[in-house]
Amino acid sequence: MIATNRDYLKLHFIVFLWGFTAVLGKLISIPSVEMVLYRTLLAAVGMGVVMLFMKTSFSVTTSDLIKLLLTGIIVAIHWITFFVAGKISNPSTSLVGFATCAFWAALFEPLAKRKNIQLLEIGLGLVGLVGLGIILAFDFKYPLGLFLGVISGMTAALFSVINSKLVYRVNAYAITLYEMLGACLSILFFLPLYKHNLAAHHELNLLPTAIDWVYIVLMAWACSVYAYAEAINLMKKLSVFFIQLALNLEPVYGIILALMVFGQQEVMSLKFYLGAFIILGAVIAYPFLKRKTENHFNTPAQ
Repeated sequence: MIATNRDYLKLHFIVFLWGFTAVLGKLISIPSVEMVLYRTLLAAVGMGVVMLFMKTSFSVTTSDLIKLLLTGIIVAIHWITFFVAGKISNPSTSLVGFATCAFWAALFEPLAKRKNIQLLEIGLGLVGLVGLGIILAFDFKYPLGLFLGVISGMTAALFSVINSKLVYRVNAYAITLYEMLGACLSILFFLPLYKHNLAAHHELNLLPTAIDWVYIVLMAWACSVYAYAEAINLMKKLSVFFIQLALNLEPVYGIILALMVFGQQEVMSLKFYLGAFIILGAVIAYPFLKRKTENHFNTPAQ
């Protein structure tokens, strides 16, 4: 299936929504694990309601159901590490680590689909990292936050590659439903260990404030039910690498939204604009360079 300009615009709108999650995560008062528990639960319920309303089939094979539930564990790890990284360090450190997703996708996708690793994709993935490094200036005062951000980026690339293969035999809504369910269940099983070893004062914080609920619902239904399902659908037309490369704009959108929400404390420097230009350049250049490369290798020798 050939991607259209509408598909590219939809992708950037999805990335914009995901950039909004960094702001929401900072605004929500409860810890990250409990937050992701509620997010995945509400996303699963919301997706189920959408499927009932649209009369979409819930049926999947037993083999695919197991794969989807297990992939949900990867999704849970991705979100928990992303939000924990932001809370123990700062959102910038978390986003720098997350930005490695394009680099990981350039490695994982060819391996999963038994194709050669593309030097173009590796190169542009690294260019995206350079741009983010300029914007956010790596802060090694937070090595654990940076490490968790990298894990978040790696797991994002991993479940995206898995979904890009599943979407050809399972509809995107069913993928979203069962992966959100798998993520929620995995967190529930993890809670006893989390409570006794990682939770503050060995107690869970399962009572969000009223405004927390508003933010969590937005995160679950706009950023998960809609954006997650639509991103999976786009995998029929766009490569996982290109989607992950576009995700390098998530920190840019996130910082712009943070400026709007938090005011002058989020004012950007010249580094931001230079880095954003580099990232935008990599994202815009990819389809043209990809097409030129393919035409070069597909043109018969004279």
